Amino acid sequence: MSLHCYIIDNEDHAIELLTKHVNKTPGIELAGTETDPLVAWQKISTGEIKADITFMDIEMPQLSGLELGALIQTHTHIIFTTAYPNFALQSFDINVMDYLVKPITYQRFLKAVQKAQELISSTPSHSGPEMDYIFVQTEIKGKKIKIKIDDIFLVESAQNYVRIILKDQNHLTYITLKEMENTLPPALFVRVHRSFLINLNKVESVEGSVVHLVDGTPVALGQGYKKDFSHRIDEHLLKSKRQA
Repeated sequence: MSLHCYIIDNEDHAIELLTKHVNKTPGIELAGTETDPLVAWQKISTGEIKADITFMDIEMPQLSGLELGALIQTHTHIIFTTAYPNFALQSFDINVMDYLVKPITYQRFLKAVQKAQELISSTPSHSGPEMDYIFVQTEIKGKKIKIKIDDIFLVESAQNYVRIILKDQNHLTYITLKEMENTLPPALFVRVHRSFLINLNKVESVEGSVVHLVDGTPVALGQGYKKDFSHRIDEHLLKSKRQA
């Protein structure tokens, strides 16, 4: 099965080089290219473009790659392509798959694609009947427990583990937060911070940079996740059509 990729860069020559790399690489197909990040956001968010991987520049007009990445990270895996290595640390806030510094050699491009293929092929698929529960290995050796997905309030990163927080208990299991994000239903769970994944059904209110859950738990809203989270909330925001 081929992976579909999308290229976003405001420089035509950068798009041309990446397109050449894609065309001679087995197992990957080009879904499209775009020079305008705002147009790219619209195409991805509406489903017009469906891409497993998005190669994206950082320094772009109107909307930077870091800002766009925060908006589309739930729709596609991101590989940054940039002339500036100093953005690498910031990019980890939105869980980029890789970070390529221009000029991008074919050898380095191929290494990034192989990494993406391995990660995506190991990610649980959401095809078929959707289960309303998961099983996790607990910190007690040999013990696995069943957790109803809708009972999860919050998933918190804890170094090499995650802590799955329910109403009256929590469970530590050996898995990354990104793997949990890829496993849980994206319509229900949203990343709000590099360390937190929350259940939208458990949100009580949002105030500034804090999300309050129905049990009173405050959760920090990371700067890089604000726009995408606000978009998810605004989809259900009641608004008057009257003119002010």
